[in-house]
Amino acid sequence: MLSDDAPFGDDAKAIAAILLRLSPTYAPTPLVDLPALGTHLGVSQVLAKDEGRRTLGSFKSLGGTYAGLRALARVSGLEVAELLARRPPGLPALLCASDGNHGLAVAAAARFAGADARIFLHNGVPPVRARRIESEGARIEWVEGTYDDAVDAADAAARAGEGILVADTANDPADAVVRDVMAGYGMIAAEVRQQVEEAGRARPTHLFVQAGVGGLAAAMAEGLKDWLAPPAGVVVVEPAKAASVTAGLPSSAPVRIAGDLHTAAEMLSCGEASAPALQILRRCGARVVTVSEEDLLAAPRVLTEAQGPATTPSGAAGFAGLWRILKDNDGARFGLDATSRVLLVITEADLGGET
Repeated sequence: MLSDDAPFGDDAKAIAAILLRLSPTYAPTPLVDLPALGTHLGVSQVLAKDEGRRTLGSFKSLGGTYAGLRALARVSGLEVAELLARRPPGLPALLCASDGNHGLAVAAAARFAGADARIFLHNGVPPVRARRIESEGARIEWVEGTYDDAVDAADAAARAGEGILVADTANDPADAVVRDVMAGYGMIAAEVRQQVEEAGRARPTHLFVQAGVGGLAAAMAEGLKDWLAPPAGVVVVEPAKAASVTAGLPSSAPVRIAGDLHTAAEMLSCGEASAPALQILRRCGARVVTVSEEDLLAAPRVLTEAQGPATTPSGAAGFAGLWRILKDNDGARFGLDATSRVLLVITEADLGGET
């Protein structure tokens, strides 16, 4: 089993081996060159990591599944490989809150291990996402309010002894489960490094990555900050209506923001960022950009018109931030010019507008 005190960026190969034992669909996702988009934006290159091609349709399948398996392995005193081989009876249920994708990944972990899962969803989650979670064998617990209310409900259930909490956010910077979630996301950064180097490409100069609670952004910053070419800009993008990283980053402490958090970027509708993520983002010198609903809604169309992956406002939010900066002629403030090479993370597939 991986040690709990190792830097999570060092674990990518071991995590990949664990997940590939589950299914070949955990193989690396494509890194797509989008020359038409680079020309349109006036930068040298745009590379897009297409996480919509990841199993379960999003990057969340890495963190939630890996963390769920690690949590069950800890409580059973087994290595993850032993857990999967033996599927011991009497395992506790896995619990989590979700906007959809994290819950799907945690439900998959429970299914692989032979455990139950209960996923807490707020009532703004689209039915199609709930049905996908149920298809993994999990039970849905509906919660009135926002994502953060679902987080509170899942935490209360875990404290009452109803199962193991597999959260992707925490107030404790040292939380072991959230660290495992981010370790899973760290596979994406490791894949990018390998794909760029194997293709003989120049390293990107900028990373634009979206944030809900901030776990993906933190994992990508941790894995790429020292590898990016100068100026090595790390830019976190979030909806103006759910700007939790903006609120928490100055002090590296979560701040719960007010409002209904309703945004077209449904997977980013989080009112409180994760303390472990904020700590990493601040250490990596990340900067934050907020984007309007108009830009979030338009971003998937502009991306696909440039032969980019089909995605959602959540999946294209990193691009929306880049686009907004360049439309506003604000590139110089971020070190963006005609020589810049930008890496985007397209975080999920388009579900086709199902409701």
